[in-house]
Amino acid sequence: MLIADIPELGTLENGQVAALAGLAPVTRQSGKWQGKSFIRGGRIHVRNALYMPALVAMRYNPDLQSIYLRPTDKGKHAKVALTALMRRLVILANVLLRNDQLWEPRHT
Repeated sequence: MLIADIPELGTLENGQVAALAGLAPVTRQSGKWQGKSFIRGGRIHVRNALYMPALVAMRYNPDLQSIYLRPTDKGKHAKVALTALMRRLVILANVLLRNDQLWEPRHT
């Protein structure tokens, strides 16, 4: 799904691929006023396709589970942490394709 919807995958910078997937945070602020950050734009099909793999990674992959637990331990909402994990998955796919390598888990 990722390769079909983001043919540029493997040629972009990490922030660019996150923005293309619609997973880069957009901060709303003007002067002294600060709103909340949110995600928007990008390719909605990519964001939808990353949701379930992020849930599975959160539960069963110790390396990626730590990415989910870091924001939740700081008091962030579960959906915010899941979005961070989705962003990390698309960045990981970009880096692996760019370097032409397979993912290897750190924990054995």
